[in-house]
Amino acid sequence: MADSQPRRLGAFALVAALFAAGGAGAGWWFENQRSDDAAGSDAQLEASLASAGIDGKERAAIEGLVRSYILEHPEVLPQAMERLQQRESAAQIAPIRGALETPFPGAVLGNPNGKVTLVEFTDFACTYCRQSVKALEGLIAQNPDLRVVIRELPIIAPESAPAARMALAAAAQGRYSAFHKAMFEGARPSDDSIAAAAGAAGLDLGAARNFTARSEVEDELKRNLEMARQLGVNGTPAWVIGERMINGAVPAAELQTAIDAARKG
Repeated sequence: MADSQPRRLGAFALVAALFAAGGAGAGWWFENQRSDDAAGSDAQLEASLASAGIDGKERAAIEGLVRSYILEHPEVLPQAMERLQQRESAAQIAPIRGALETPFPGAVLGNPNGKVTLVEFTDFACTYCRQSVKALEGLIAQNPDLRVVIRELPIIAPESAPAARMALAAAAQGRYSAFHKAMFEGARPSDDSIAAAAGAAGLDLGAARNFTARSEVEDELKRNLEMARQLGVNGTPAWVIGERMINGAVPAAELQTAIDAARKG
């Protein structure tokens, strides 16, 4: 019986963690992932309680204590879910980090040799990407060691793909930053706006149009789509920095916090 207290404390911590993760996601999590994720969590819980020698009566008592604690301290639920999401993001990023942070040649903003890498999945037809341009420019100005790898993810409109291909052609001519800026400052993607942005960026338009038909351009777009799928990205903009994934047009301060953390890490 000497080890009963440590056993119960360990079981309490396990049940609390799983209960919090599940409770924090009530709604979206249960609707979208309950069948697979919850089955795994339940199996983990059963195995851990069994190995700790916790019987059904003790389990019921522990679950009652956990429930009471969470009802009295609901603030732990978003904290637990955030921690869970951070761990999941780190696990998704790690296997593909090398490919993720290796840009299509020339498709980089900021310092191409910077020590801190921020990856952005973007679409020229995305209103929120357009809204994020000024914030990103500010971050680049404030962080001279920041390297921004842009991954073209043309998923919003039929015109997104031609704009993305022209952006990669601009990268090949060393004019990526200028084209990126001109596209987001101009009208939504169309044949006319793409040509106008290419002209403003100083591209050799004939050479650029020939380049857009090359296999490496299509390969890059397919690669970006596959990486987005692996990371669970289903909209733009989406950002990856260090072990964090950030979705949407978030305030610059949030991205700066992530940049600072990646620099320290």
